Amino acid sequence: MACKCCQCGNCCSHMSLVHSVREQLSEYEFVIYNHYCGDVTTVRVDPDKIRLFEDQDILETLPEACPFLRFEEKDGKAYCTVHLTRPDICREFCCWRLLILDPQGRRSGRIMYQRTFVSDDADLSRLWEQSVRRIREPDDAVWDGRVIRILSGAGYTVRT
Repeated sequence: MACKCCQCGNCCSHMSLVHSVREQLSEYEFVIYNHYCGDVTTVRVDPDKIRLFEDQDILETLPEACPFLRFEEKDGKAYCTVHLTRPDICREFCCWRLLILDPQGRRSGRIMYQRTFVSDDADLSRLWEQSVRRIREPDDAVWDGRVIRILSGAGYTVRT
């Protein structure tokens, strides 16, 4: 199952530590440098996101954010303003496959990439160890369904 982005912006909130603008080629075209691997990528602001890109307020509240991350006030979602030309590292990133929310709707855990479980919630971790870890199912869709039923039965909400 593919990852789905919930547009929270967490993944990009510290990406200026990874990407920096090396050169501005035009008003909306930039050369960026990846400090980890040395990749150099040319990106362009998506035409439908120019208005968002021009709002620089995020750089004050999140100084380590990717220089192309913006939040839309209307829906509160995060947007990559260079989504169409974003670097491969961004294209390949996946923060979760299944997002697990506690009964109050707070993020409680995640199942990342294939079947990697991440949580700081002791109750959820116990449930995982007792009921989920032992599921041996090669079909991802069937496995996901079983996990969702177990977690939902224990009062958690699972977003796919």
